[in-house]
Amino acid sequence: MCTDACPSYAGVKKVETNLKDQLVLIEGTAPPSSIVTAIQATGRDAILRGSGTSNSTLYLPLGGQTCEGGTDLVMRYATGSAVCILETHSTAVSNKIRGLARMVQVSSNLTLVDLTINGLAPGKYWATVREAGDISRGAESTGGIWEALKAKVMGSEAPKEPRGVFGSVDVDNKGRGNVFLDRPVAIWELIGRSMVVSKSQEGPFQREDPDTLVGVIARSAGVWDNDKIVCSCSGKNVWQERQEQVSQGMV
Repeated sequence: MCTDACPSYAGVKKVETNLKDQLVLIEGTAPPSSIVTAIQATGRDAILRGSGTSNSTLYLPLGGQTCEGGTDLVMRYATGSAVCILETHSTAVSNKIRGLARMVQVSSNLTLVDLTINGLAPGKYWATVREAGDISRGAESTGGIWEALKAKVMGSEAPKEPRGVFGSVDVDNKGRGNVFLDRPVAIWELIGRSMVVSKSQEGPFQREDPDTLVGVIARSAGVWDNDKIVCSCSGKNVWQERQEQVSQGMV
């Protein structure tokens, strides 16, 4: 059962199950991919229905500041989650989907990234967010690393690396890799941009390179924001869609 498997992972604080609706609510800091893996290890499949908070606005008090009437002033920021399906654009590869990046904003300027790769050649790969979201020519048309030009203009005052450099992931001999990263960015800054996973951090990239992945970052459901059981477009339920995704290489 999930209630037995999930708590064994570091970072899991609380597990609640709803057998009637086939839902599991997990509270903690463990990567979503490890939670799905734990459930699958029990012989069951799992679908991530939402992560982070609900896609709403959080209100934070600004200590010591009051407006007329003595009411505390507050600042607000939109939190949320995002996802990026990573594909190769090589015409020699049949199953294009080779990776998935799940992103959850946990504060005004901090986003956690759970990156999973499956089906690439062994080695070290770089995950970068690019200036553009144009993937019509694969990674070739995504532009430079996000904020790399800004870093050059700032010179010595710039951070050690542009915010668009998310980090590296090591792919093993089975073609699999997973890494949990945190970056000083907000979800709204990422939506519509592209993410590239490649052995080259800067580029240039080759469209026919089977080991260069690219995808567009899109907003995804937060906790309790997705209660869909049947897709209105295909008429298939979430488990049928899941089987199709797995057959296409979705991790």
